[in-house]
Amino acid sequence: MTSPSATPGPRYQALLQLLRTADTLWNASRVFFARWNLSPSQFNVLNLLYDQPKGCSQIKLGRLLVMHRSNVTGLVDRLEARALVCRRDNSTDRRAFNVMLTPAGKKLIRQIQPHYHKAAAEVWGGLPLKRANQLVAELIAVSANAECIAERVST
Repeated sequence: MTSPSATPGPRYQALLQLLRTADTLWNASRVFFARWNLSPSQFNVLNLLYDQPKGCSQIKLGRLLVMHRSNVTGLVDRLEARALVCRRDNSTDRRAFNVMLTPAGKKLIRQIQPHYHKAAAEVWGGLPLKRANQLVAELIAVSANAECIAERVST
């Protein structure tokens, strides 16, 4: 039987750096979107809805955003108060609403996207596309491993 290493090693350091990077990106995005009086989460809602011309349910938004539906409700409420999104009856489920971009929401997201895409490219600097694709695959594997651990620990 092998015992756990006394020192965490490079994988632990990589995990810490991944968490620091995620935190740094989140904080930078808060500053970035503040000029439009949006949170990063509000931008994510608008950005997702931009590709959904018929809108989508709050449940689907929650899945796409990886957040609880009560948080989605608050986000949608705030965006609706600014007339950036609207709720429409869902034709297949009378208990649900579809969330859709309003013309003002479409205009705002079109205004933001060029700046967002430019900033996203700057974040990656000179990282080659092949390496970016490898990184995506590796991060998917890390995420899947974390989900397995969380499931194992919770049972």
